[in-house]
Formats: sequence, structure tokens, C-alpha cells
Amino acid sequence: MNQKTRILIVEDDMIIAANIGLQLTNLGYEVTGLESRGEEAVHHALENKPDMILMDIQLKGKINGIETAKTIQQYIDIPIIYLTANVDDATFIKARETHPFAFIAKPFKKLDLERTIALVEEKIKEKDQDFLSNETMVEYQGDRIFIRNQNKLIKVLLEEILYIEAERNYCKINLFNQNYLIVSPLNKLCEKLDQKNFVRVHRSFVVNFSKLDAVAESHVEIAGKLIPVGKQFKDDLHRMLNKV
Repeated sequence: MNQKTRILIVEDDMIIAANIGLQLTNLGYEVTGLESRGEEAVHHALENKPDMILMDIQLKGKINGIETAKTIQQYIDIPIIYLTANVDDATFIKARETHPFAFIAKPFKKLDLERTIALVEEKIKEKDQDFLSNETMVEYQGDRIFIRNQNKLIKVLLEEILYIEAERNYCKINLFNQNYLIVSPLNKLCEKLDQKNFVRVHRSFVVNFSKLDAVAESHVEIAGKLIPVGKQFKDDLHRMLNKV
């Protein structure tokens, strides 16, 4: 069954945000939340990992929409659609640095919103299909897994895995200089991993504890990659830290 596309709305005018949210819900999308401040938008995005974000450039709080997008992109890659009103060239150039999927000029019509989101959704699906065209299957055997790809088995030692990231209906296994995509829910994959070395730190991330370079309040770092830590997973991480 196809999952609904999940969208976070970040808009400083909550009346406009609520109106957009209602429109998207009626179109069959899942709205993960409405945020008016950049700081809260970052937290929401890292906790819930929506499929795309509608981002107003002018926000309440200390950071604008562009800075919010940059902060989110340090941790996870989420398509951004900017909502803009009379943006000058300098602001447009800064926004473009975050590689947005689209811009919607305010005031916009319902059809403009619907068509733009549909086009971005199509791009996301194309990206998924590109990944799935190289999909792999995995077999488990003690301290290693064998990834079946293009009629051959590739051995991967569990100790070589840095972290695993859930991407919609599949998981990406990340090594130092290679990654593999497998069709498997993250929960099922977790059951097969050595719980002494691997810990789930987020609904979308499992990390190899022995590969951690740094642990902060809201994220961990592995080989230069910042990985968010979800509130419900902090206790498990701290228990492992206390054993060191």
C-alpha cells in the first residue's frame, strides 16, 4: 500500500498555515505539523522526518526560513519548497544555495500549490525508483551480512557498518566509502543486528556505537555525518554510554 506523502508546513502566519494544511489534507497528503519559528521547525523535522517541507522565508524567531533549511540539511536531506513574497535578488541567491525543489510566490492560488507539490512529489518518486532499480536483498550470517546484488553476493562485516538510515520503504546501509540499499523495514533489520554494537537513536537511524566520533545533546556524529537523536531513544544511547 502506498504511503501518504508527509509534509511539514513552516509559515509565520498560522492562519495561512492552517489554510494550507487543510488544503493538503483534502488533497490526500499527511501534514506532520504547522510551525511558525525556525527553531521549532528544525526540531520537528529532525523528530518526524517529513517527506518535504513548505518553508516560508520570513519566520518568527531568531532564524529565517533559509537558515532553518540549512540547519535541517546538516542532518537529513528533505526536499524544500520555499514560500516567498517580494524576495530580493540577494535573498533569492541565498535561498538557492539550499537547493530547493521549487519556489511558490505569495499570494498563490490553490492550483499553484497543488501543482507544485505534485511535481515535487513526482521528483521524490523518481528518486525512489532510481534507488529501487538497484535494490538489493540481504542474508544474515553471524558477524556479517551478504547483500545480493546483480546476481552476486557481497560480504559486509557488521563492524564495517557506520549507520543505517530508513528511507521510506527501504534502508540504506552506510559504510565508509560505500552504501547499499535494501528493501527492508528498519524494525526488521534491527532485530538481526548485534544489540551490543548497534543502537537506534532515531525513528529513521540506527548507528554502530563503536563508530561514534562525538555525542551531543541532540545528535551524534559518525565520519562527519550528523545524525539526529530522537527523544524516545536518548535513554538507550545513554545506557550504552554508561557502559563504556
